[in-house]
Amino acid sequence: MTDDVFIDDLPTAPYERAMFLQNMLISSATGGSGDGSIYALLRREFLNDPVIQPLLPAYVRSCRELGAFWSTAKGMSSTWEGRRVQIRADFEALLDHLEVANRSPLDADAAVTLAAFSSDGVAAVWQKALERRDRDPEGAITAARTLLETVCKHILDAVGEPYDEGADLPALYRLAAKRLNLAPSDHTEEVFRQILSGCISVVSGLGAVRNKVSDAHGRGARGVRPAPRHAQFAVNLAAATAMFLIETWQARPATAAA
Repeated sequence: MTDDVFIDDLPTAPYERAMFLQNMLISSATGGSGDGSIYALLRREFLNDPVIQPLLPAYVRSCRELGAFWSTAKGMSSTWEGRRVQIRADFEALLDHLEVANRSPLDADAAVTLAAFSSDGVAAVWQKALERRDRDPEGAITAARTLLETVCKHILDAVGEPYDEGADLPALYRLAAKRLNLAPSDHTEEVFRQILSGCISVVSGLGAVRNKVSDAHGRGARGVRPAPRHAQFAVNLAAATAMFLIETWQARPATAAA
């Protein structure tokens, strides 16, 4: 297998690439082996980032080749476990930084709203979407659409509105929006009509991108592969729209007819 194949298999998210580098060094320090070309690639990538570079362990900055790390590893500890502990400690600052940088400002607010709405259903789908954004963009896009479908169905169940289980996302959204007075035709103010029409466009777009680039369907030889940024965008759009539906539902008068 060529180096190019190994490089193509690397994770795309910076946090996971840093974890890959850490684990490669642990393996090298404890009798295992690693690919020197991948080490050089990751080292160069992190060194070229002015924010990340100071957070790298000193031996990554000084060891241009993976083989040069062995003498440093021997000086860390006489035991393999001691070396593992030391390398993990040395990478902690970098991993903490990348973990925080990977979070969207929307994540925390959405988690609270979605968990309060349905801890058994909606929140579980949201968590799946979050977990897959970097390591599985296609799965994250599928989960983003499932999140919005689940919210629509929960609202329709709550108001006693019948729907076809096989209905697509735009159809479910239209039903839920109508019951929540969120259809553009329900409003006379042009600005609200524009915003609510935009919501419909977002929902239709999520359905379309899921059909084109998610893991819900097979892909031909020239199929497009989404990047983590595409997944992040889809997940954020789905979360924002789901929160809007939920908060509108929660704001309904207690005496409103179901």
